[in-house]
Amino acid sequence: MVSEQKTVDVSFDSLLRIFTVPEGPDSTLTQIEEKLSQNLNQFLREHIVAEEKPLRHIEQDFSDSIIPEQPEFVSDHTQHLLDTLVSQSVHTSAPSFIGHMTSALPYFLMPLSKIMIALNQNLVKIETSKAFTPLERQVLGMLHRLIYSENDEFYSRWMHSANHSLGAFCSGGTIANITALWVARNNALKPDGDFNGVEKEGLFKAMKHYGYEGLAILVSERGHYSLKKAADVLGIGQEGLVPVKTDTNNRICPVALQEKIQELKAQKIKPFAVIGVAGTTETGNIDPLEAMAKVCELEACHFHVDAAWGGATLMSNNYRHLLAGIELADSVTIDAHKQLYIPMGAGMVLFKNPDAMASIEHHAQYILRKGSKDLGSHTLEGSRSGMAMLVYASMHIISRPGYELLIDQSIEKAKFFASLIEKQSDFELVSQPELCLLTYRYIPKSVRAALAKATPEKAQLLNELLNELTKFIQKRQRETGKSFVSRTRLNPEKWHKLNTLVFRVVLANPLTTNDILTKVLDEQRDIAKQAPNLMASIKHLSDEILAS
Repeated sequence: MVSEQKTVDVSFDSLLRIFTVPEGPDSTLTQIEEKLSQNLNQFLREHIVAEEKPLRHIEQDFSDSIIPEQPEFVSDHTQHLLDTLVSQSVHTSAPSFIGHMTSALPYFLMPLSKIMIALNQNLVKIETSKAFTPLERQVLGMLHRLIYSENDEFYSRWMHSANHSLGAFCSGGTIANITALWVARNNALKPDGDFNGVEKEGLFKAMKHYGYEGLAILVSERGHYSLKKAADVLGIGQEGLVPVKTDTNNRICPVALQEKIQELKAQKIKPFAVIGVAGTTETGNIDPLEAMAKVCELEACHFHVDAAWGGATLMSNNYRHLLAGIELADSVTIDAHKQLYIPMGAGMVLFKNPDAMASIEHHAQYILRKGSKDLGSHTLEGSRSGMAMLVYASMHIISRPGYELLIDQSIEKAKFFASLIEKQSDFELVSQPELCLLTYRYIPKSVRAALAKATPEKAQLLNELLNELTKFIQKRQRETGKSFVSRTRLNPEKWHKLNTLVFRVVLANPLTTNDILTKVLDEQRDIAKQAPNLMASIKHLSDEILAS
């Protein structure tokens, strides 16, 4: 039974109060603030329900399209949000929620976020951000130095230069990648003679001037889906995002990259950018960045590294060697809301050359004046919040050695889980972890033997049944609410590149223990028994294959 909510009459005095005076110490909102400050994870455990409610039922709570004519008391509406929204949200910070990039957050980000929201700075221009602008430039300089290791003189000269930029803060990896490729496209089709550049005359005239039949961006088969959006937005078309084959470890093949570039050039297609992936979204693998950089230098291609996942690994002196060659990139994407442990909505793109972003510079007399230090002149997004403040605070409070500990424990945890999976007779490790991501699936030993022996036709049938089982286990585990892993589709060389559904885990949460990982496997094993018909079909086909 839903209780009727109290309302209050509309008056200007009551409106003024919500802008100035909080409710009393016993109000629902005040109590929530205290609990969040005392123990964030306990609050979430108490208010997010374990059992999943069907989405169609949740939609009923949010089905009224009429803007209310009567205001509600703050505490009453807060209780409404607890009952309808918070209770049915995803417990992303739970130690057993190991399926996605989100993790537990440091407690200090809660009160600092309140300061950031209260200040309500707009980073598009100095007039609405003041101290936040040099702070954001410093954050970009710190991350730039982490990647490129330039000296003090470099950063003293360029970090706060009005006419230059070391990068851009943005809402995430998608915008960061689009920005990098936007810069690459404009630099590839820059002003030349009577031609005023693609940013002025457009793509059609640019192609005509340079004599190109098309443009291309090259990336491995494991490139992030955001790159298709970038190709679309930049007018290249999704077909202009050219996939390059990968090896058995999901890394791009440099020889295939070189061959593909030559093939495109023979068709008068300009390969203006190559993307190396430092931490693929599906498996966490890292492309051979040094070899790719050499190809890009030889072919005069912009070399961009999408390190949204793996970029934070540079914080660890023990593992930064995994990203060897990233310092050769023309641009790099890093997401702070992944392994820098910042709330959602914090991405960055860094450029090696402080002049690179001049190709996308925009000005307007009323807001972004030429020669000012307004950040909006070099960003795709206009109005932005001061999320850089949270990155700045975290890098000072946690520090590089602190991040090193967090990165190291996540990679070591992934190694432990991989080892644990390999010891099980009924699980198979599909991709070895390089960072903190890995993939695996449930497949009893006898079924594995049958799959290895099967003809291509029988292997296809058996693999499809196993895919159904993987889907069933992952979905049931999510619905049960005790733990969560995601799933994706790979084409393992071992299984003749059959389309294979696998479990995918991300072990970034420092609260996740080895004991929890053991229980995740135990739960999946138990869930498999809850599909007797499917298990019987798999056993029957396996027995038939082994007996033949």
